[in-house]
Amino acid sequence: MSQLQLETLPAPLPAAPCPTAPRRSPAARLVRPALVLLPLLLIGVWALVDRRAAYDGAARLASADPWWLLAAFLFTCLTWVAAACVRQGALPERLPPGLLVASQFAAGAANQVLPAGLGAHAVTLRFLQRRGIALPRATASIALYSLVKPVARTLVLLVFLVAFPDVLRLGALIPDDGTLLLAAGGAVLALVAGAVLLVTVRALRRPVLGFLRTALTDARELHTRPGRVLALWGGAAATPLLQGSVIATVGFSLGLPLSWTQLILALMVAGTAAGAVPAPGGIGPVDAALVFTMAAFGAPVATATATVIGYRVLTVWLPLLPGALVLSALLHRKVL
Repeated sequence: MSQLQLETLPAPLPAAPCPTAPRRSPAARLVRPALVLLPLLLIGVWALVDRRAAYDGAARLASADPWWLLAAFLFTCLTWVAAACVRQGALPERLPPGLLVASQFAAGAANQVLPAGLGAHAVTLRFLQRRGIALPRATASIALYSLVKPVARTLVLLVFLVAFPDVLRLGALIPDDGTLLLAAGGAVLALVAGAVLLVTVRALRRPVLGFLRTALTDARELHTRPGRVLALWGGAAATPLLQGSVIATVGFSLGLPLSWTQLILALMVAGTAAGAVPAPGGIGPVDAALVFTMAAFGAPVATATATVIGYRVLTVWLPLLPGALVLSALLHRKVL
């Protein structure tokens, strides 16, 4: 090659710098450790505020029949399995059973911090997204879960009313006409307000309609698969029976003079208070409604109160610290 040709060649381009991973700021590196410790901190504050009730409940359970309490503990464990079945039944994709049950155990601890089940739904939503489930489908599964549970509870309640018409005394529990009209008016008003928002706010229309389309498509597909139908509706129907069995066995350990069917119904009737008043985990309104319902069935108020406190010890306070530890471990392992 001549000297002239060498001079006319273009100069070589400078080498591109090798891409390097972006450095995270010190604040960003502290986010995950803070999230890992946050459940323990929140649960600690919650337990500190409610320490007197926890102490009184533990003292009452110390004198109870231990074999009935063991049965109550086993029923409590089965409630997390039932919740995992409903979560799996609300989703076409298959989830790892062990991690799913662990996420529901951790969700129980988160549910004591946020009202109206938001804590459990937030943990489950994060779990589904980490498993590769798209946000619209994960949200649709949570909506289906939230819809199926009260429907199944109502069906179980109707079965009990038909099967045991003489055992259950509902006179003191049936609301008057004014209360029923107020509840019906509130439901109609909520539906009308939702429809008006969809018609007038165009920014909401597209995401809401897309969500409904995804939810209806998934619900139709799920109900063509017998395994998903059994997990969804079977788990949802088993949940109030298991929860009622927990409070029944706690009541039997303390000598509560009510039958298993009466205590199952008492919990299902009182459970409506948790939806009406969004307290964390339903604690407070549902407890008062439980005592009132058991008293209406003829139980002594003192024994009914002790039963409710013992029920809360087994289902809330005892699993609280292990649930928070599992939640922190799942966050640390990036399962959530």
